[in-house]
Amino acid sequence: MPTDLLEAPASVDAFIDTNDTLDTAVAEPKPEKSQKQLEREAVHDSFAPDRLKWSEVDWPITAWIVGMHAGALAAPFFFTWQALAAAVVLHWMTMSIGICLGYHRFLAHRSLKLRHPADWFVIFCGVISGEGTPLRWAATHRLHHQQSDQHGDPHAPNEGAWWAHILWMFLKRPQAEADMLLDHYAPELKDRKLLLMYEKTYVWWLIGTGVILYAIGGIPMVLWALCLRMVCGYHSTWFVNSATHLWGYRNYESRDESKNLWWVAIAAYGEGWHNNHHAHPSNARAGHKWWEFDPTYWVICGLKATGLAYDVKDKNPAHSH
Repeated sequence: MPTDLLEAPASVDAFIDTNDTLDTAVAEPKPEKSQKQLEREAVHDSFAPDRLKWSEVDWPITAWIVGMHAGALAAPFFFTWQALAAAVVLHWMTMSIGICLGYHRFLAHRSLKLRHPADWFVIFCGVISGEGTPLRWAATHRLHHQQSDQHGDPHAPNEGAWWAHILWMFLKRPQAEADMLLDHYAPELKDRKLLLMYEKTYVWWLIGTGVILYAIGGIPMVLWALCLRMVCGYHSTWFVNSATHLWGYRNYESRDESKNLWWVAIAAYGEGWHNNHHAHPSNARAGHKWWEFDPTYWVICGLKATGLAYDVKDKNPAHSH
């Protein structure tokens, strides 16, 4: 068995190892579009805001998001210390370990490699975050980097702050384009058995999480450790998509409007240093200044020290400027 179940070949380096800094090369005349280019354009068009009509709403996703928010609003009326503690622990596990480390830095950008069982664990934590399957999360994020702040960016803030923050998630995408998204933006991931298993069983992991929480602590545990915990996690991720492309400061010049925003970095376990990330997307370190808070990177350092993480791309780019 390979030491890294999810290790990718070099063929996807164009998506994750090049940075988003300005390219000053003179453009050459464009050749006739290939089938590959046409398919990518179809994927880009599938995220266009003008497609969001009542007939194109993804009602299951919409119902889930509305339901989680309703449960979060009810949570204060069912407070228990046990439920609060579970919510805090699960928020850290699912967001810092699952999304920030697992889905984002490990899967989408290949900033590090993980040995068993660390790779299994971080992906599992991402699954129970409720942010979607690992395959589609990674592919959508790679598309965001390729098309950042322009047509085809799934959550481009120039289409409006609300679109970037949440509305883009309500848009139902045709199955053909959804499949092409994986073909073009996660080709080395879409045949991995572990990820395909989660693709087929994803909803059952969420249901199972809710059942277990109810068995442990009843309705308070479900409202706090599932609903409120997920809603807080959702909005911390969504603020990275919206707020960090609208407000903040920049350490680097890049071809998009990405910015560093301290309060998003706190809410999202270091992901708010978004200009740093867009300038150096394959770097496992999001905070490039000594004071740029990045607790997810601290976890990576811990995994590296134990030998569970290796080939960590964490050279501090700030030291070369």
